[in-house]
Amino acid sequence: MSCGEPHETDCSEVLDHLYEFLDREMPEGDCTKFEVHFEECSPCLEKYGLEQAVKKLVKRCCGQDDVPTDLRSKVMGRIELIRAGEAVPEQDVAAPDADRSATAAE
Repeated sequence: MSCGEPHETDCSEVLDHLYEFLDREMPEGDCTKFEVHFEECSPCLEKYGLEQAVKKLVKRCCGQDDVPTDLRSKVMGRIELIRAGEAVPEQDVAAPDADRSATAAE
């Protein structure tokens, strides 16, 4: 996705780190670069608005559920593998007990 115009911060970089921006998990200087990009690039601004709305909806509907610490660690580990361009195992991150049960039954 791109508006076709050159930007100081490339659209692909903005979209690759959109959730870090939404969650304010990046340095302030990077946040400022992204804000400038959104002012210049309507497709990225639209994507940001959509992802922000989805995040708010999920929080409203599911915000009361506690996420197990080990699940969060596994998800973040997979995200890092994907960002690094490494192969991601096909196992289900959300169901570690099912994997153990299947292995024990063999």
